[in-house]
Amino acid sequence: MPLTQLDPIAALIVIDLQKGIVAFPLAHPSADIVSRSAQLAAAFRARKLPVALVNVSAPAPGRTDHPRPNLAAFPPDWTDLVPELNAQPTDILITKQRVGAFIGTQLHEELQRRNVTQLFFTGIATTAGVETSVRSAADHGYNVVIVTDATTDRDLQSHNHAIEKVLPRFAETTTTEAVLAMLNA
Repeated sequence: MPLTQLDPIAALIVIDLQKGIVAFPLAHPSADIVSRSAQLAAAFRARKLPVALVNVSAPAPGRTDHPRPNLAAFPPDWTDLVPELNAQPTDILITKQRVGAFIGTQLHEELQRRNVTQLFFTGIATTAGVETSVRSAADHGYNVVIVTDATTDRDLQSHNHAIEKVLPRFAETTTTEAVLAMLNA
């Protein structure tokens, strides 16, 4: 379902646009995803709307019977947000250790404190951090929007399936251009 309205207090949630993740081979150029997310972050900030920048620092605790990444092999700055996002002191900074941005973090509490009712999602990966966070946001009762041209995955088929079939069950879908137009109206 396309975007129908902009709530009075909407927030942008940017998932895992960090140095170690944007370096992976992706279905769409990471520079495009970063650029669109940065444009949206600047527009949300200009309207004094919240921006949450989420990164992941480690795999979730728990199951160890499946392969886990060797974090020692990652560069030391792999968790750093990409500088293009231009993180500001007013941003909500969330570091997660799970796939989604809500479980085990203060994201929901920070959004509630700001009276946010609508969330716009961008980031990597569509079928992991973005989808898991979208599902949690819907469970929390937010009006959820996926910015489809500002998300990507490692696999194009998986990305397309999520954008076309799965995520519209939980969220409205739109483009960066449409969100910017609504914010500037």
